[in-house]
Amino acid sequence: MKKIFLCIAIATCSINTHAQSGARHVLNIKSSADLRAFFTWTGNDIPFISGHRGGVNKGFPENSIEAFDNTLRYTPATFETDPRLTKDSMIVLMHDATLDRTTTGKGKVSDYTLAELKQLRLKDAEGNITDFRIPTLEEAILWCKGKTVLILDKKDVPFEMTAAIIKKHHAEAHVMVTVHNAREAKFYHDRNKEIMFEAFVKTQQALEEYEQTGIPWTHIMAYVGPDNKPELKPLYENLNKRGVMCMISTAPTYDKLTSTAERSDAYRAIIRQGASLIEADRSIEAAEAIQSLKPTNSPKKKFFSKQKIAAGN
Repeated sequence: MKKIFLCIAIATCSINTHAQSGARHVLNIKSSADLRAFFTWTGNDIPFISGHRGGVNKGFPENSIEAFDNTLRYTPATFETDPRLTKDSMIVLMHDATLDRTTTGKGKVSDYTLAELKQLRLKDAEGNITDFRIPTLEEAILWCKGKTVLILDKKDVPFEMTAAIIKKHHAEAHVMVTVHNAREAKFYHDRNKEIMFEAFVKTQQALEEYEQTGIPWTHIMAYVGPDNKPELKPLYENLNKRGVMCMISTAPTYDKLTSTAERSDAYRAIIRQGASLIEADRSIEAAEAIQSLKPTNSPKKKFFSKQKIAAGN
């Protein structure tokens, strides 16, 4: 038991040192070709984290730019986020259709204009009111360039609007789109051949459906589900031989385990058993748990670096 506490203390100390170093981790991705190379499975890749809703950490509300930035002060990461439409057809980041859980407002997001929503304050996961405001998707896209990659989940924003905002900002290098099936992927690919996808590929049948669309596998990172189960092995093999990285989301499963030790074991097992990245609410904790699994030499090292943070940023 003492050894467990000692390991946790050392890990915490390591994390705090990184956070106080005046730097954020960034992904060196400058083009859509870089993004495809970053997500190409090689068998010697650096495992990493995707922060679910930005990473859910005390004091930093989900789907806020401040949450993204906080996670990057500890670890390199991509971020799954949730675009929704306002009453005046602006796109903001908000998981729920209603405001009550995560803001000081009440009722539906779609009943408020952007100006009205900007008057509200965001709450963290414990319900504490912060000074942070609801960001627009456009603000997040502009912020993330040169730092990270946003992965846009499917909420109530029409596909046409999502495709348009990516094109407007030439954001194919740092914005991906979540698609639940091959038909959705084809919609985007037919309009913009540079967009990359987090694609739901949970079965061999789904894999075959994506293959039939003719979309290059270089444009796909596969979400294989929330459970790390032995039955995934043949799916991993079939996707990996096509150069596709696979991701498990621990937000609905292993993030909810009650002890740090249990969660850390679960995160490490996911990487050891074939996934390349983990989408986690506990983004910082998951990143620390898999730190020891990073290879000493990897062709992906060139994508990972740190950026000095100026005072006040």
